[in-house]
Amino acid sequence: MCGRFTFVVSPDEIMERFELDSIPFDLPPRYNIAPGQNIPAIIEDKGQRRIGQLRWGLVPSWASDAKGGYKMINARAETLTEKPAFRRLFERKRCLIPADGFYEWQQGPKGKRPMRIMMRSGEPFAFAGLYDTWTCADGQKLHTCTIITTRPNSVVADIHDRMPVILKQEDESFWLDRERYDAALLQSLLVPYDPVQMRAYPVSAMVGSPKNDVPECIQEITAPPLLF
Repeated sequence: MCGRFTFVVSPDEIMERFELDSIPFDLPPRYNIAPGQNIPAIIEDKGQRRIGQLRWGLVPSWASDAKGGYKMINARAETLTEKPAFRRLFERKRCLIPADGFYEWQQGPKGKRPMRIMMRSGEPFAFAGLYDTWTCADGQKLHTCTIITTRPNSVVADIHDRMPVILKQEDESFWLDRERYDAALLQSLLVPYDPVQMRAYPVSAMVGSPKNDVPECIQEITAPPLLF
């Protein structure tokens, strides 16, 4: 699964990397992003990319209430076309969720320890996401999203049995193109990322609480970490 991630890239770097003309909201560094929070997401409309904010935890447009969002922070790549909540979104409502690292907890002999997983280069990347809009009884709209997961690569396999889908940069445009729907080709993108380009390192147990959103969350530690 993917239950926490980081995005500490500068706005200028974000615009250049993801081909954006502007960012219409404040985007401070985020060191410990958690489900239920608003997160940046990129969509494409008529060939123009736009970045906005979606709440992490999908609430389908047809849901009777918004309570189920916390249960749908992730969507399994292998069953996207089988699940009613995801099938229609896979066809028309795909997004990029920019990040530069994510956390998973590794089981050890004395308990679990948090690990941060990122590119060796430190560069930002994009998770494959789906989004939808739910309207409550008073007409207010709630825009939400989910992160797609797949089997782990060799970097993540010793830490967790799932990992978020990280798209290759050259595949991002096709993923965002709502006018082109090729289920087989889209599905072929939802695979583990090249492990040669990734690394994992231990971080403080403080990331266990989403209240902690500070630079210390991403600092590599060499001493045995406190367990959460």
